Amino acid sequence: MTKETCYNFIEKTFIKYAKINTRSDENSNKIPSTVGQTHLAKIIYNDLKEMGCGNVVYDEIDGYVVATLPNNSNKDVAPIGFVAHLDTADFPADNIKPLVHRNYDGKDILLNKAKNIRLTNVEFPHLKNYIGQTLITSDGTTLLGVDDKAGIAAAVTTIKYFIDNPSKKHGEVSFAFGPDEEIGLGAKRFNVSKFPVSFAYTLDNGLPGQIEPETFNAAQSKVTIKGTAVHPGNAYKTMVNAITIANEIISKLPKNEVPENSKGRDGFFLVTSFQGSISEVNINIIVRDFDNENFIRKKELLKQIIKEISEVYPHRINLSLRNQYENIYSFIQKNPYIVDLVLKSYHDLNLTPNIHPFRGGTDGNFISKKGIPTPNLFNGGENFHGPYEFITTENMLLTYNTIKTIIINHFNN
Repeated sequence: MTKETCYNFIEKTFIKYAKINTRSDENSNKIPSTVGQTHLAKIIYNDLKEMGCGNVVYDEIDGYVVATLPNNSNKDVAPIGFVAHLDTADFPADNIKPLVHRNYDGKDILLNKAKNIRLTNVEFPHLKNYIGQTLITSDGTTLLGVDDKAGIAAAVTTIKYFIDNPSKKHGEVSFAFGPDEEIGLGAKRFNVSKFPVSFAYTLDNGLPGQIEPETFNAAQSKVTIKGTAVHPGNAYKTMVNAITIANEIISKLPKNEVPENSKGRDGFFLVTSFQGSISEVNINIIVRDFDNENFIRKKELLKQIIKEISEVYPHRINLSLRNQYENIYSFIQKNPYIVDLVLKSYHDLNLTPNIHPFRGGTDGNFISKKGIPTPNLFNGGENFHGPYEFITTENMLLTYNTIKTIIINHFNN
């Protein structure tokens, strides 16, 4: 592909995929959790088949599309893989309208005239970094789906490049496109026996030059509080207000260990939902930390808070606490080549490397635990999970060029 052809292909591919509602649903028991993800998976499968990818499968059991470029060289080098996810976050995703802003001038962007929704430099000063590029946004009423359809578009473009250029020698490379990453279920179910790679990279969030060999340790807690509701005029010594108990629990969480006061390798507690009435309250609290000892301390603190308040209100509070995923660093550090390969590729592309912890989790958490060390690269977008998401065609091309360069470097050392 020429540079212009590649530019047009990756942009059209992204827009095509972005229009499909693939919002996942943590309350669903289907695999994938939503039909839109199945729809997108089958479109990707057909697109890959049409471009000549001979080894591509869609597995209805785990919802994954896996495409493999066979070894076309005489070298026996460890196979590698790349992973991107089909679903988008818990935000409106019906009737997504991607808007293309060519040669962006650095000014505020009117996303929706009827609702006066704007992408402004005051709120998002980093917009200035994209002057002259082709900016793609939603119309401000939905998310765009950059996370992770930008990663998918870059991966599909890479596959097309190597199919169209058989003279480019490489070993076996596999690409996995899976569901339900946002709700932490997709990669848990992923049958990695059909993804026979020695190591892989997720293409999830982040800016060009980033490499994230570390993620949070994560746990989720559900607190159920039973109250006693009676008429307030007759409540003396009888009413037990579940809302009051819930507020006492939340007030005892460390006030500085919250996302809005955290950065770098800081962990936090976050109350993600609070629903209920006098008679019953349900609270969801997530716990995050990079350091395992601090992670354990946070979980023990939450248990202690519940224990102390339960002594005042016996038999009324139930805590369910489960681990969600663990930091991938212990898997990555055993093989420094995985990161060194990325750093060499960034050097070749004149990208300034930025090694830092991923303040979240990826499919790599579960895939790493299954024996395939999988740090995160980037997909080049910004403002994820909301109406102000955007990506530039140029950044998607950088993701594509990074994947391509990693493959070439790995198999031609």
